[in-house]
Amino acid sequence: MLQKQLLGFTNLGAEWVLWLLIALSVASIGVMIERVAFFLSRRAGDVDALRRQLLAGDLAGASAAVEGRRGMEAEVVRAAVAHAAMGPDAVREVVSGTIERSRIDYEQRLAFLGTLGNNAPFIGLFGTVLGIVRAFFELSRNPGAAGAGTVMAGISEALVATAVGLFVALPAVVAYNLFQRGLRRTAQRATALGHAAIAHLEARPGREA
Repeated sequence: MLQKQLLGFTNLGAEWVLWLLIALSVASIGVMIERVAFFLSRRAGDVDALRRQLLAGDLAGASAAVEGRRGMEAEVVRAAVAHAAMGPDAVREVVSGTIERSRIDYEQRLAFLGTLGNNAPFIGLFGTVLGIVRAFFELSRNPGAAGAGTVMAGISEALVATAVGLFVALPAVVAYNLFQRGLRRTAQRATALGHAAIAHLEARPGREA
């Protein structure tokens, strides 16, 4: 009984799997576009100039340079300047917390791309298996040369699902890796800005040892 029900399911073929992969591909493209816009809108400008300002103690200038800007680097500069009076230890903790909080925004929807990149080939393979089972089922109903031709046609169509799965996975994997690289570099720049502010505060004259 169960075997017949499963066989009935496999007779649906691979077409619905192809539509699922197409829908996932469209969704992944939407995520990529949104993430590109997110990263581009959060550039901090000249990070080296900001670092030099913080090292020189020009906290007001650094704060003015990131005024109106969004992104992890700008948030770190504003947090460091706002808490400078509390000392380097406090600024160190505030900067660390700001970076961790900002990472949440940068990592949004990246898990979808990573999951799709890892699993789209398996979805395509599942569609291929369904198509092959259906092809052999048709062969059992129509043995002979005509049935063999049907099997070959069915298998060739089923293999398309694997190809589409790979086609969907590759851009998702590439985009995921690029966004992760961008996030790492952004976090490194933000950390460098935080260290610059802390270095200035620790070197201030009159600070207690």
